Order: sequence, then structure tokens, then C-alpha cells
Amino acid sequence: MRGKRRRRKQVRLLGRIAGALERLAPPAVASVAWDAADAFVWQADRLRLAPVTRVNRVDLSLLCGIESQRRTLLDNSRRFARGLPANNALLWGARGMGKSSLVKAVHAAVNAEPGLEVGGAGGADTVSPLVLVEMHREDIATLPVLLEVIRQAPRRVILFCDDLSFDVGDSAYKSLKAVLEGGIEGRPDNLVLYATSNRRHLMPREMIENERSTAINPGEAVEEKVSLSDRFGLWLGFHHCDQATFLAMVEGYAAWYRLSLPQERLHADAIAWAVGRGGRSGRVAWQFIQDLAGRLGQRLEEGG
Repeated sequence: MRGKRRRRKQVRLLGRIAGALERLAPPAVASVAWDAADAFVWQADRLRLAPVTRVNRVDLSLLCGIESQRRTLLDNSRRFARGLPANNALLWGARGMGKSSLVKAVHAAVNAEPGLEVGGAGGADTVSPLVLVEMHREDIATLPVLLEVIRQAPRRVILFCDDLSFDVGDSAYKSLKAVLEGGIEGRPDNLVLYATSNRRHLMPREMIENERSTAINPGEAVEEKVSLSDRFGLWLGFHHCDQATFLAMVEGYAAWYRLSLPQERLHADAIAWAVGRGGRSGRVAWQFIQDLAGRLGQRLEEGG
């Protein structure tokens, strides 16, 4: 009798140990239905790609004042969609000038071009060639897991990280640098990384200065920080716009959404709005359009 009780205790103990080990083990990555959507968000806590059926974006034609950047990123994305060599891209510079909007608009524009469709999984209908996967800055530590998922994808993937930067004491940049170019496997052939940042070199000045002051070889320490940006083949700079460009943005939005207002009044109201905001940018133009539509009692429905 005593031996049976001992064995039952041992079984219960082993069960608790097994349960604890299961809780410690990382969760399995959820399977991905790659033909379910053209955009996904990486949910790092659940190790899954959640489909996004409606992406928050504007039409590519509405992005004024960044024609050169638009043309360069569009060409790079077209080549990538066709299976040709393409570069990772860092879109850096002034706030509100369309960096993230450009990534999303280019993705939609390339997918809308004829002749680039590919076969769906399991013989399904054709699907657009490019998938947009958004990864949040705070989830960089799980990037190696995500890349393994993307490596198995039947479609080509633009991995998008918005507002990418690193703070003092943050070592996640080392993982990102290794994944971009330096690892044994390198980045998957079916992936490019598009990142936006307000910093050209992704690191704050005090972080670089701190490395310089404490390193045995200051030059090598600074090079380590700067070299992360070098892993991006394309550097696209975004700068503050002048008044003419700002008014062109406003006019474009007003025409697209069929907001009827005399041009002189439209310009005067837009300038007053920008003065009140203390600056001009694409974001300020869009905020003005939202206010104008509300005052006119109109919904923001695309007129095309």
C-alpha cells in the first residue's frame, strides 16, 4: 500500500515537471495561409502572422514632393517582384513627409500592375506577387524566428519596420545587422527589408559618443554603430517641404476626395492651418484635409 502511494506521488511529480517544461518551451509558430491577404502583421507574443484585409494607405499619386524617392523605391520593388536583385531600403528624414505612406503605397502600386500575378497555394487562383509584413520595433528580438517563417513562404515579402531606431544601451541592433547581411544564411531570397527612421544612422548621438569614450578602439566602436545603416543598399532622404509643395499636397487631396472649395480659400485655410501647427508636411496637409472635410460635412470617399 505504501509503495502504491509512493508511485502515485512520483507520477504526479513527473506530471508537474512535464507541465513546467512545456511552459518553458517556446510556442510553436502558427502556420500561415499566405494567400489569405496581401498584408500581415507579425504578432511576436503569439508567434503568428495576422492577416490585414484593409491596409491604411493613400494612393501613390497623392504623395507630392517626394517624386525622386517614389520613383526609386517603386523601381526597386518592381525588380524584387519580378525575382530580380533588389536592395533593402532605409527611408530616413523629416517627420510626416510620407516615409511609411510611401512604403505602403508602393506595395499596392506594384501589386496592381498587370502581368505580375503568381499562382496561389495549392493551385488556387492567382495572387499578387508581393506581401507586406509589418514588424514592430520592439519585436526585433524575434526577427530570426520571423525570417524562418518567411523563408518558407511561396510569395515574395517586403518586411516593413516603421520608426526604426535604437536607444542607449539597446543591443538589438546587433541581431538586425547580422540578419541583414552578416549571418551565414543571409537574408532569404524572397525578402527585402524596408525601414523608416528619423535618424540617418539609426543611433542617437549620445549612444555613439558613449561608445567612443569607453571603447579600446573608438574608431571601431563608432564604425560598429554606423555600419548598421550601411546594410541598407538604398538610402532615401526626406526633407521638410516648402509652401508650394505643401499647397500641391492639399490640392491633390482635395481633388481626390472631391472637396469643393475655391482655390484661393483652400490655400488661405491650408496656410493658416500650417501656421497653427508650426510647420508644413504631408501629415499636416492630411490633417487639414480631414478638418476641411468635417467642416464641409463630407465623408472622405475616394473620387479617383
